[in-house]
Amino acid sequence: MNKTLFGKKIGMTQIFSEAGEMIAVQIVQCTPMTVLKKKTSDKDGYEALVVGVGKTSRKKNKPVTGQFRGFGSFTAIREIPVFSGELTPGSTIDISLFEDVKMVDVQGVSKGKGFAGNVKRHHFNRGPMTHGHDHHRAPGSIGAGTTPGRVYKNTRMAGRLGNKNVSVLGQKLVKVDKENNLLFIQGSVPGAKNSPVRITVSSRA
Repeated sequence: MNKTLFGKKIGMTQIFSEAGEMIAVQIVQCTPMTVLKKKTSDKDGYEALVVGVGKTSRKKNKPVTGQFRGFGSFTAIREIPVFSGELTPGSTIDISLFEDVKMVDVQGVSKGKGFAGNVKRHHFNRGPMTHGHDHHRAPGSIGAGTTPGRVYKNTRMAGRLGNKNVSVLGQKLVKVDKENNLLFIQGSVPGAKNSPVRITVSSRA
């Protein structure tokens, strides 16, 4: 099975190594997942595990409840690509899966910062602030006139900043707390507090 966990970002703290060094870490809580279904190449065209993430007592609509297959109610349903493994519906995947892992890749949705100008969004330099200049943070020219007579696609301009899928590769997994279902990751984890993230074994390990 492809080693993957789904969790939520708790926040940031610091821990100390055996040598006494302080390490800044991000905490990700990964509660045990329940296998709901196993997709196969013959029936579905690909192999994957359908898992329920995060137990909840809130009622769901009938189409969603039907996917839970009597295993309880979950906050989300996710898929994990399967390369090998004998997990069957009803099996549990917990944080012990990452007990011997040293490096992880983290995927999540970055913080949304709304509509932003080109200085904040693309790190453009501002214009002069003195001697009568009145274009301090304006974008300036966005293309030629007659030729091509239009603005090229993907020109860096003002627009929505953040709130997009971000993958951070090769982060160091410092500690695995099996009692509290916590991962301590050195490096950045995208998203705000309590935002969902996906943790996989790093391809750079």
